[in-house]
Amino acid sequence: MQTKHPLCDLIEPIVEGLGYETVRILTIGQKNPTLQIMIDRKDGKEINVDDCATVSRKISEVMDEKDPIDEQYSLEVSSPGLDRPLTKPQHFKRFLGYETKIETSVEVDGRKRFKGKTKSVSDNDDIVLEMDGKEYTIPFSDISKAKIVLTDELLAEYMAAHENDEAVELDAE
Repeated sequence: MQTKHPLCDLIEPIVEGLGYETVRILTIGQKNPTLQIMIDRKDGKEINVDDCATVSRKISEVMDEKDPIDEQYSLEVSSPGLDRPLTKPQHFKRFLGYETKIETSVEVDGRKRFKGKTKSVSDNDDIVLEMDGKEYTIPFSDISKAKIVLTDELLAEYMAAHENDEAVELDAE
């Protein structure tokens, strides 16, 4: 999988200590970069704005104290969203049966890009993906990028799970 972010050892314990899981840490941009941290709840519930604010405040405190980034930067803490990145073998297990897009760092069965349904995850973390009626076994260590594909089925499932949620009204002021 992708190389570990240089700030991972500083940030992950903070996120974990607050009861969340670190999904991904990225630095986006060169001049005035954005440090993007995607989090998920360990209890499986959806991330909300308060969760992001809690994690953001705590990370800001530590970043101000340790000062690991020389230049000016922005901090962004967010949820992974519906088309979430899959960065750990357990993410693939959690989203079995969903359509997934995978890019590999080396060729697997003559290709580096895959798009299909995740069928299983082996004991040694190989991802089995069904694509065009064929199963491909992709070693997790060869994956450079992976994410859930936003499909009508996924949207319908999300809407069904939230049909009783109160509508949020936006004030136009």
